[in-house]
Amino acid sequence: QVQLVESGGGLVQTGGSLRLSCAASGSIFSINSMGWYRQAPGKQRELVAVISSVGSTNYVDSVKGRFTISRDNAKNTVYLQMNSLKPEDTAVYYCKMEVFTNDVAYNAWGQGTQVTVSS
Repeated sequence: QVQLVESGGGLVQTGGSLRLSCAASGSIFSINSMGWYRQAPGKQRELVAVISSVGSTNYVDSVKGRFTISRDNAKNTVYLQMNSLKPEDTAVYYCKMEVFTNDVAYNAWGQGTQVTVSS
């Protein structure tokens, strides 16, 4: 079983920064894509950023130029550096990894971490 543990959320003022981390552990053979999603109250979960196994990235338009996704393959960890935060960035942030074990491939999710941006 693979587990994803997130950290780094919290309360920050408008214009501030936070760095989220998500580390995978367990019987991992390899990890393909890694991504961050978020879900605000009353809204659907949306993709924020994704990074491929070779480091190519994509972002939702609303965070381009402010957020940066990166990964450390040796640590099975993905990061999300969030700068110039806005109140509309307030949400629960979830990481997702496409994990390959010896037997199966599946999408593993973190438990979520709250990010609150005050105006």
